[in-house]
Amino acid sequence: MKRIVMCMAVAAALTGCQRQEETSRIADRDYQKVLIERLLDAKPGDVIDIPAGTYAFDRSLNLRVDGVTLRGAGKDRTILSFKGQKAGAEGLLVNAGNFTIENLAIEDSKGDGLKVNEGENIVIRGVRVEWTRGPHVDNGAYGLYPVQTKNVLIEDCMVIGASDAGLYVGQSDNIIVRRNRVENNVAGIEIENSKNADVYENVATHNTGGILVFDMPNLPRRGHSTRVFRNQVVDNNTDNFARKGAAVASVPAGSGVVLNSADKVEIFDNDIGGNQTANVIISSYWSTGYMNKYGISKDYDPYPEEVYVHGNRFKGGGESPDGLDLKALKVAMFGLRGRLPDVLWDGYANAKRAQGPQICVQGASGVLNADGPNKYKNPALMDANTINCALPGLPAIVLPGVASTVKATPSA
Repeated sequence: MKRIVMCMAVAAALTGCQRQEETSRIADRDYQKVLIERLLDAKPGDVIDIPAGTYAFDRSLNLRVDGVTLRGAGKDRTILSFKGQKAGAEGLLVNAGNFTIENLAIEDSKGDGLKVNEGENIVIRGVRVEWTRGPHVDNGAYGLYPVQTKNVLIEDCMVIGASDAGLYVGQSDNIIVRRNRVENNVAGIEIENSKNADVYENVATHNTGGILVFDMPNLPRRGHSTRVFRNQVVDNNTDNFARKGAAVASVPAGSGVVLNSADKVEIFDNDIGGNQTANVIISSYWSTGYMNKYGISKDYDPYPEEVYVHGNRFKGGGESPDGLDLKALKVAMFGLRGRLPDVLWDGYANAKRAQGPQICVQGASGVLNADGPNKYKNPALMDANTINCALPGLPAIVLPGVASTVKATPSA
C-alpha cells in the first residue's frame, strides 16, 4: 500500500512537471505576439523587459520609436530564437535613435542578428548573437550591425558564426567598441567607412580575420581616424566561409588586424599572435579582388595612408599563409620553416602623394612589401630606417553620457 501511494505521488509530480513544461512551451510560443505588440505600441521612454526564457520567433521584430530600451535578464538567460524564421531578414530591425538593447541573446536569425539604421545615441550592451550550427555560408551576414548611425557604444557583447562580420559598424560617426568577444565569424570586428572609432579591450579569436578597418568604394561617405588598441587578436585561422562576392570573401584565413584603403589608423598596445597568414595586413582596394562592374568613383582613394603601428606584443604567426601565392612567397623568401613577418603590405601607394603613404611600424619583426603593383615579382623587406617613424597619436573618442577611462595615445 505504501509503495502504491509513493508511486501515485511520483506520477502526480511527473504529471505536474509535464504540465509545467507544456505551459512553458505555450508561453514561449505565444510570447512572439506579446513582444511584437509591445514594440509596435512603444512610446519614447519605455523600457521593455523580457524575462528569462527561450522564446521562438518565426518573423522579424521591428522598432521605429525613439527612446526605447529593450532589456533581458542576461545574454545566456533571455534567448530570442529565430531558428524557425519564415518572414523577414533580420532578427531585430531598429530604425530609431536613443535606443538601448542589453542583456539578451539573438540566435539563428535568417539574416542579420540586430540591425540599427540611421539612429543616434545607440547603446548595445551585453548582447549575444549566435548561429548555433557554427561557421556556415548560409548564416546571417552580420551579428551586430549599426549603419549610418552616430554616437555608438557596443560593449560586453559576444558574436559567433556570422558569415560576413560579427560586429560591424558602417558609415557612422563617433564609435566605441569595447570588451566584446567575437569568434568563428569571417570578420570578427569591422569598422567600415566610418569616422572616429575606438576599438579596445576586445577578444577576437578563431575568426578568418580578427579586426578589420575598411574603406570601400561607391558609398556615400569615406572614413578615417580609427584606433585599435588593448585587444587580444589571436589564432584567427578559420577558413573563409563568406558568400561569393562579399567584400570579406577576399580576406585570407589567418589574418589578425587587416586594413584596406583605410586612412589615419593607429594600432597599438595589442596582443597579436598566432595568425597564420600575417598578424597585420595593410592593403589597398587593388588587392581585394572585389571589383564591381561599376568601377570606382573618381574621388575614391584606394590607398591606405597615415597608418601607425607601435607598442604591440607580437607572438608567432605567418607560418602557414592562406592561398598558393602567399605560400609560395613565404617559401621563396623565408624557406619551408620560416614565417612571414608581422606586417604584410601589398605595396600599393599613391604616386601623387608627396609625403608617401606614411606607414610607420615600430616593434614588429618586419614589414614585407609584397610588390603588388608589379604583380608581386619583387617582394622585399622594407628598410627599418624607412618604416621606423612616428605619427601623431589620434584623440580618444568621447560619447555623450558615456564614461571612459581611455586617454589619448601614450607616447611611443
